[in-house]
Amino acid sequence: MTPLRLVMMGTGEFALPTLETLYATGHVVAALYTQPDRIAPGRKKQHENRMKDLALSRGTPVFQPANVNTAESLAELRGLDADVFVVAAYGQILSPELLGIPKLAAINVHASLLPRHRGAAPVAYAIWKGDTETGVSIIQILPQLDAGPVLSIVRTPIDSQETAGQLEDRLAILGAALVPDSISQLQSGTVRPVPQDPAQVTRCPKMKKELGEIDWNETPRQIDCRVRAMQPWPGPYSFLHTSDRAPERLLILTVRAGESTVSAPNGAVVSTDRGVITVQAQGGLVEIVTLQPPGKRPMVAAEFLRGHPLPAGARLGSDSTI
Repeated sequence: MTPLRLVMMGTGEFALPTLETLYATGHVVAALYTQPDRIAPGRKKQHENRMKDLALSRGTPVFQPANVNTAESLAELRGLDADVFVVAAYGQILSPELLGIPKLAAINVHASLLPRHRGAAPVAYAIWKGDTETGVSIIQILPQLDAGPVLSIVRTPIDSQETAGQLEDRLAILGAALVPDSISQLQSGTVRPVPQDPAQVTRCPKMKKELGEIDWNETPRQIDCRVRAMQPWPGPYSFLHTSDRAPERLLILTVRAGESTVSAPNGAVVSTDRGVITVQAQGGLVEIVTLQPPGKRPMVAAEFLRGHPLPAGARLGSDSTI
């Protein structure tokens, strides 16, 4: 078949494998649209944009509008004469006018089993909510957020120790592998879109920093899910309260959930035996295996305890906990 003209829209590591795959299809990557270069607060250098670097190395024009829906950007997109827009973690809402530009369709690589987890943070929510399985859905983009019909899907189990960052890396590769076949089906007219079931929709809005705070009134299983879901961002944390120092904010990086319990308030440190910090949660115990004190590197709990022996009455909780 005649090569199609494709426009890629994406930003970040999740979208990179999809762009790499597009170059291997034999189709023409007419342009890359990616977010503007930005300098993070407190930093001197711009965020690295590996997608931009790859596109430029292949001679692909790169556009970085702050708003892709302006009249100027729409005119640019029309001038590219694209057959398909391929979108992955772009970070901008696409207007109905923009979605009407490609000759065949605009498709999105979404990291969940739609209609479950529509929104900005599907990978973190899949772990946080205790899902045992997730995947990637290729959908035709409609004006409603993540509501388009599903063109193809791949499923994968979630490992019991997997963080959101690790899972996203896997899903990026699995999703990229689906894209060439979806484009071929669009080109040949053999695609069979499957409408989403509105009754099965769940939402996963953008993550907020405060969601990283551990609630020790949750069960050990829920706490384990939160700890893994909040990595790499916003980071799972709690405040250590002892009688001899001000509350100390700790990143809690790895935990083990247990079923046994003792007679202690939720959040109380009940043991530091074997170099593990054991904390009472709702209906069971949580063992803190690795953590990171302020301004320090990550360390195992045993190393932390050598420099910070915990007195009786130590507990974990919010900054306002007394």
